[in-house]
Amino acid sequence: MPSSTTFPLSSEQLTSEQLSQLAELIKRWGRELGFQQVGITDTQLAAHETHLNAWLEKGYHGEMGFMAKHGTKRTRPEELEPGTQRVISVRMDYLPAEVESAKVLGQPQRAYVSRYALGRDYHKLIRKRLALLAKKIEQEVGKIGYRAFVDSAPVMERALAQKAGLGWFGKNAMLLNPKAGSLFFLGELYTDLPLPIDPPFEHEHCGSCSACRTACPTGAIVDDKVVDSRKCISYLTIELHGAIPIEFRRPMGNRVYGCDDCQLVCPFTRFTRTTQEDDFTPRHDLDRASLISLFAWGEAEFLDKTAGSPIRRIGYERWLRNIAIGLGNAPWSEAVEAALFARRAYPSALVREHVAWALEEQRLKRGERISTKTLYSSSSPA
Repeated sequence: MPSSTTFPLSSEQLTSEQLSQLAELIKRWGRELGFQQVGITDTQLAAHETHLNAWLEKGYHGEMGFMAKHGTKRTRPEELEPGTQRVISVRMDYLPAEVESAKVLGQPQRAYVSRYALGRDYHKLIRKRLALLAKKIEQEVGKIGYRAFVDSAPVMERALAQKAGLGWFGKNAMLLNPKAGSLFFLGELYTDLPLPIDPPFEHEHCGSCSACRTACPTGAIVDDKVVDSRKCISYLTIELHGAIPIEFRRPMGNRVYGCDDCQLVCPFTRFTRTTQEDDFTPRHDLDRASLISLFAWGEAEFLDKTAGSPIRRIGYERWLRNIAIGLGNAPWSEAVEAALFARRAYPSALVREHVAWALEEQRLKRGERISTKTLYSSSSPA
């Protein structure tokens, strides 16, 4: 849609008034491209850099070496992309319609996959929309310097979004929006345009609420806005490459890819609107599939059914590792035991170790079940 303003052919010639008009157009274009919110901020992240460094010093990033790998490029956008003056931050909601979350968590025989990963991978979709946004800008003002990011480079996306007015940091370190909760993706467009900036989101609405900290199955939220990733189920099921520590296996329950507990209990989640993006619609019944059915996937089937999915990145071995834990936590049944026995000699030592743990858990449950049945069958009426 053409603008009502005639801009110079070169962005270097823009006046302050024209830059303000362009900023409003950018927000309108962003909404037309499917983003629910667009904000603009500068590149100053000194306070967030201090917070990040303290978090890294405590080792809370675990095996995520990439969090420290790039030095100050993460907190100083102009170092990552020379010439950057502003960051256009966008929000896209991802919760599919008619997807039940708490119900699946309460059905231990089913697999819980984090709601963001039920459909197609969001990276390409959002990056493509950001590129289209950049092209729209260039159609108005000529060539600009820009680079699009979607959770794929050393970018402080939540910090930039907060500075751009998209929300505040909750006690679970997630970005919260008073009208949308936290079930959304973020993306950034670094640009050399000296656009006017939006006021940061300063007011924090959490108050005395600590529902997220209470709900975390593993106690990973160790302080307000501080998460020890090494305890977080999302980290354990996605980022951790080796064996999952035994102390976290039972708390994992049926969560086989990620965890949403701290988000689902947040009071602001009730304001979440379902997505209009077809790509985020659940595929292969991942919003309700049984643990046994997913454990039965062969590697070729896994690769086929996770094509274009965020799940693909953990690989088949860790997929089986995670589901084995879910089966160990499931109620005892002959079908569960049979599924685990079928994998007890799997070539991967990592998988075998978790299957052995799960079989022992099932053995204990079977023993308790038999003992309970014996107790009731042998008892006589009072």
